[in-house]
Amino acid sequence: MAVGKVDKWKLKKWYNVTAPKQFKEVSIGEIPANSDSAVSNRNLIVDLFSITNNPAHMYTNVKLKIYEASGESARTRLICVEQLYSYIRSLTRRHKTISELVAPLTTKDNVKMVVKLIAVANGRIATSKKDGIRVEAIGMLKSYFEQNNSDQIVDSVIEKKLQGEISSKLSHITNISKVEIKKLEIPLGI
Repeated sequence: MAVGKVDKWKLKKWYNVTAPKQFKEVSIGEIPANSDSAVSNRNLIVDLFSITNNPAHMYTNVKLKIYEASGESARTRLICVEQLYSYIRSLTRRHKTISELVAPLTTKDNVKMVVKLIAVANGRIATSKKDGIRVEAIGMLKSYFEQNNSDQIVDSVIEKKLQGEISSKLSHITNISKVEIKKLEIPLGI
């Protein structure tokens, strides 16, 4: 007598994945898994446009980590906000100078984050001006992070308010065409 094979897909159940609180816990989609523990600690990369339906978020991805799964739902926390490579690449043209910086920072509510910022200047500029841009940008970021909590910072990065403030404050050094936060990493998530 032959033993029947069990289809593994029939044993799986579907979990409804929801976005974090700052994105109003909208449903992102569904994923299959055998058990609640198999869903936990999975990472998902989702384009922000599909969560917010805002065309300004077309070139932004968010990385989410599932931290809790129960019943048929899975909850996530935000661990990264990142601009698409193609968008960042479109900012770098001929006759532009790029100044990049990476800064590990801590927020008012003691959440550790890593900011990767890019400043695009019109024309060729001296190395001393590039260094000046980095030094002033790091100073502004430190003071901004010390005064705001993590949710406010993520909102200002997503809505590009922080980038606008930095750009306007750096304009006395040289003509800045664009300041963009390439990546905002939150290793422990929020």
